[in-house]
Amino acid sequence: MRLRDVEQADLEVFHEQERDPEAAQRSKFPPRDREKFMTHWATKVLGDPLAFVQTVTVDGEPAGHVVAWWEQDKRFIGYWLGRRHWGRGVGTKALTLFLRREKTRPLYADPFAGNTGSVRLLEKCGFQRVGTVRHGEQEHTVLVLREE
Repeated sequence: MRLRDVEQADLEVFHEQERDPEAAQRSKFPPRDREKFMTHWATKVLGDPLAFVQTVTVDGEPAGHVVAWWEQDKRFIGYWLGRRHWGRGVGTKALTLFLRREKTRPLYADPFAGNTGSVRLLEKCGFQRVGTVRHGEQEHTVLVLREE
């Protein structure tokens, strides 16, 4: 498992991963059509000079991504892994490596509260639960990684 800069071809893999019905259900993140997905990545992720994003690779192939971005005065982190990489420690390794590169603290995450695997992954990497927030109809767990 390695992290590297995002390549254009990775976006096709990321789009297919987002369209996985089980992943969408777990994350409560509705899949976008290809045009909206590519526009979002071009403007909000790769086009944001303050965002930091890395492709997660397994055996040289894109397995997902990890990204950090500013939302008002807070730095957030998010990630997405293809289903075939779930439950294999890839997420823990990827987030651990990413956190060595992303030095901002405190660092926040707010996964869907029902995505217990994602909440556990964040806790394994040192994040602590600090509350909940609603995004529309969904409750999300707010976690924070503070300075050591």
